[in-house]
Amino acid sequence: DSEGGLYVCMSTFLGFGREHVERHYRKTGQCVYMHLKRHVIEKVPGASGGALPKRRNAKLFLDLEANGDLSSDDFEYEDEAKLVIFPDHYEISLPNIEELPALVTIACDALLSAKSPYRKQDPDSWEEELQASKHAKTLVQLDNGVRIPPSGWKCSKCDLRENLWLNLTDGSVLCGKWFFDGTGGNGHALEHYKEMGYPLAVKLGTITPDGADVYSFDEEEPVLDPHIAKHLAHFGIDMLQMQVTENGLTDNDIKPRVSEWEVIQEAGVKLKPMYGPGYTGMKNLGNSCYLNAVMQAIFSIPEFQRAYVGSLPRIFDYSPLDPTQDFNTQMAKLGHGLLSGQYSKPPMKSELIEQVMKEEHKPQHNGISPRMFKAFISKGHPEFSSNRQQDAQEFFLHLINLVERNPVGSENPSDVFRFLVEERTQCCQSRKVRYTERVDYIMQLPVAMEAATNKDELIAYELKRREAEAARRAPPELVRAKIPFSACLQAFSEPNNVDDFWSSALQAKSAGVKTSRFASFPEYLVVQIKKFTFGLDWVPKKLDVSIEMPDILDVSHLRAMGLQPGEEELPDVAPPIIIPDDPKVLVYSSTKTNPSDIDESAVMQLAEMGFPLEACRKAVYYTGNLGAELAFNWIIAHMEEPDFAEPLAISAFGGVASTGAAGLGAVGLDNQPPEEMVAIIVSMGFQRNVAIQALKATNNNLERALEWIFSHPEPEEESEPALDMMAMENNVNANILAVTGSEEARIKDGPGRYELFGFISHMGTSTMSGHYVCHLKKEGRWVIYNDLRVCASERPPKDLGYIYFYHRIPS
Repeated sequence: DSEGGLYVCMSTFLGFGREHVERHYRKTGQCVYMHLKRHVIEKVPGASGGALPKRRNAKLFLDLEANGDLSSDDFEYEDEAKLVIFPDHYEISLPNIEELPALVTIACDALLSAKSPYRKQDPDSWEEELQASKHAKTLVQLDNGVRIPPSGWKCSKCDLRENLWLNLTDGSVLCGKWFFDGTGGNGHALEHYKEMGYPLAVKLGTITPDGADVYSFDEEEPVLDPHIAKHLAHFGIDMLQMQVTENGLTDNDIKPRVSEWEVIQEAGVKLKPMYGPGYTGMKNLGNSCYLNAVMQAIFSIPEFQRAYVGSLPRIFDYSPLDPTQDFNTQMAKLGHGLLSGQYSKPPMKSELIEQVMKEEHKPQHNGISPRMFKAFISKGHPEFSSNRQQDAQEFFLHLINLVERNPVGSENPSDVFRFLVEERTQCCQSRKVRYTERVDYIMQLPVAMEAATNKDELIAYELKRREAEAARRAPPELVRAKIPFSACLQAFSEPNNVDDFWSSALQAKSAGVKTSRFASFPEYLVVQIKKFTFGLDWVPKKLDVSIEMPDILDVSHLRAMGLQPGEEELPDVAPPIIIPDDPKVLVYSSTKTNPSDIDESAVMQLAEMGFPLEACRKAVYYTGNLGAELAFNWIIAHMEEPDFAEPLAISAFGGVASTGAAGLGAVGLDNQPPEEMVAIIVSMGFQRNVAIQALKATNNNLERALEWIFSHPEPEEESEPALDMMAMENNVNANILAVTGSEEARIKDGPGRYELFGFISHMGTSTMSGHYVCHLKKEGRWVIYNDLRVCASERPPKDLGYIYFYHRIPS
């Protein structure tokens, strides 16, 4: 706000800006607030070459998050806190233990020590921080002409090609021992230190633009080397061109993946940085590149730009009192940061000259840091709330789910991805068919490995690789499977067997086949290449393939045709209901899978991904035992529901007892909200009838009820019971319409011809590790978005993508 800072109500612990705090006081009568203000001290060059502090107030709404990392060497900051008593705005500086009651002091201490979204993103599991080595500043490097190649390393005293360490004094490459990272070796690096006394070594394969693993033999611990770039450059190693090997594995394990990292990130090619609106980078918050890549693609789409950035003033004006917990506000804020150009400006000529004169590379503080957005969008999610790497496809569906649940106007921007899939299931014995439709947002394209055009090369490569591994030699040059796109498209359209198919025509189990077609074509077609699969040991694996994706994609031939002449539909008859002998055993719906027959292999496959076991069982149950893939989609669509991880419960009539996960989750009209929730809201200063009405209108969700109260005018007198009942009925009907409303009204059907405008690529062996990069076509040329780095692409690797974005070509 204009004064800077945030007002926190000491009764409700909700945060407000200057304009909203007065409104909250008038509505609730709560008069005690804590005013938090952050003063950022920016270091600016002084006359003597030092740094003079320059104080300025932090802009907490947009700039603080976008200006980058305020804990960097270029910024320092001070926090100021004080109590403000309304309506006179009487101020008490904190800490203050003499003038304040004990209860207020305790509340203030708890609030000041609480973690903000910025701090929550930091890993809490680190046992200790690495300390700078005492040898780093004064390290002597021998001028012996040694130059280290980017790969093919081997211990100079034995034949080991793993766990290799580069001595930073003389450039010797030697094997380690059973220490530090748990990998093996003959200890030649340690012997070299004992003989020569050269203290520091860096592990080869861990060098990235962000740093490297350094070990001090003298200090006997891993250390930081603040001058690592200079020390590596002495041996011809440019950190900006280096990439970490997969999980720091040995050279034999990772060398086939090195080319993937280089090709996708266009390493070795001098890329021209891009600046201005739409060319803003995003800081990696610790393996958050999956989020960065998806959001860059999302906000390159005009419909999302209009919905959030175009409506930014309206969204901000009507945002709830706590905008940090509002999806649309956070989307608008992020979109503004990416598209405004305010955080993507070229360096001034004076800065460039200064860098050249000082012979140092000073990174630009361009780009935005999406900490608050990530904290909100991943709230309560077991995976996205962590700092671990995640699947970009899963995050895309999670984002679409949030967009669906938080409308931002008359049009829903996610409708541009929405399409209908027609599924045709045929009984192989009776030859009768059933047609059904479902909604989807992504086309999952299988990889037809059997159609590889270089099978002989692949067989020869695999033989050489195994021989090299057995002989502990350097692996041969990688040969990647080349798969025609037409083969993948054909595999998508082929019929699939339906296991355990129950034929209503035969009233018995039978063999069945299913085919899928497009009942409508979306405005934007998202295509996922199903590169990730599970091995026999249930370990996720990645198919390293090259698929030449077309710039112009025509899927018109996959248009659904519906019931054809001569086809006979399967009777719409449900399987018989089985009544158990034991009356205590629940009777299960005949249209669902019997929980005793749930496919446990599919359940375990989902559980291996980290989802709660009970949620996996429900997902397989509600998708009729049709496989882990459909069950996974159910999980993505329902994981935000309060009873997501609760056990599966079935009523005696076959209905779902747990309505939140499978049904609409509407409250019965004769049910009163829980008294404890009513008491909580009343304790915040609101009237009892308002608390009851808000809880009824929001399905007993406490957070949404508070937002409802602030967004609805307070009635002048207590509502009549009949009016309360009518308001609740209207709200329940609105929820039903929102969930089960006409799908056809939201389908943007059209021609099936598309043009490629973006793709997201993944480097690594698993979605749980590695790195994501986004390429987008803007203003007639390809641009690479690699976290904070945004550059003109010279060689876009369209054949190695994971998720592709196509837009419809108008007819």
